[in-house]
Amino acid sequence: MAGERPQDAVVKEVRIRASPETVFAFFTDPAKMVLWKGVDAMLDPRPGGAYRVNVTGRDVVLGEYLEVVPYSRVVFTWGWENETIPLPPGSSTVEVTLTPDGPYTIVRLRHSGLSPEMAEEHARGWDHYLARLLEAAEGRDAGPDPNVMGQRPGRSG
Repeated sequence: MAGERPQDAVVKEVRIRASPETVFAFFTDPAKMVLWKGVDAMLDPRPGGAYRVNVTGRDVVLGEYLEVVPYSRVVFTWGWENETIPLPPGSSTVEVTLTPDGPYTIVRLRHSGLSPEMAEEHARGWDHYLARLLEAAEGRDAGPDPNVMGQRPGRSG
């Protein structure tokens, strides 16, 4: 998994052996979302629609879809409902682009609007979750998420 660290953003890239159509559903379909991230998801994938994922059983991400271009691009705002995490809902933005590459899709994720502390934490979180996305989108079981409450304490990103 490749990544770069601009000052206020986390940028990650992963190559998945699946079509953009397949990978796109993992960002827009609640049933597919929870196969790689979260224990519960409420997604309304249209501009202005809700993006709400209970990531760990205690930490909930809340945002709004800004752009949804089938099979190529998804943009949504991101923040945590838990007030102890210094990143309120809507305060950062996640941009996902899907580029076909033969039998693969290159997923490029850019999470911007982060403080240095939050960028560090979310970089670790995206490494964890994009690895799980790779498993799920390629048709394998990503397994239990160790970040889910009751399995291991900690946050995710």
